[in-house]
Amino acid sequence: MITVIAGTNRPDSKTELIARFYYQSLQTQTEEKVHYYSLQDVPLDIINPRMYEEQGQHPALARLQDEILTPANKWVLVMPEYNGSYPGILKLFIDAVSVRNYKETFKEKKMALIGVASGRAGNLRGIDQFSNAANYLGFTVFSRKLPISLVKSISNDLEITDDFTKETLQEHARAFIDF
Repeated sequence: MITVIAGTNRPDSKTELIARFYYQSLQTQTEEKVHYYSLQDVPLDIINPRMYEEQGQHPALARLQDEILTPANKWVLVMPEYNGSYPGILKLFIDAVSVRNYKETFKEKKMALIGVASGRAGNLRGIDQFSNAANYLGFTVFSRKLPISLVKSISNDLEITDDFTKETLQEHARAFIDF
């Protein structure tokens, strides 16, 4: 199973466009089950005084962890650049699901990292920073990290409009399937 995660809770984001396109590319290229999750759907009340205790984990996160994180042998993380890094909601999400079934959720799984930015670097810094965290968690990070730059010029509000970007994402998905 492959799980694709849009790594921001910002509504109507370009990250969501890229993540959904990648998800659809995976679905057409593999018979493996592919799931999609957007951090827009993270319950706002996951922050509580007991969130770092197994019994304090939010029930919606426990279900998500049991249904699409732990069973996945591969994760694809699409993350925008926020202040030269990755979004805080992504860090909070990883922290919140790490309190229960840590090894089963993270260890010896594979992860692809895709950065999204309106600038020219495609969130390379955030990709590198998250690579360190992913390695610490026990993931094997796919060496073909993919920065998507100038995202506003390659998309409109509804879709990716640039053929080269679409082909690049599809090729990356093919390579990650074989990883």
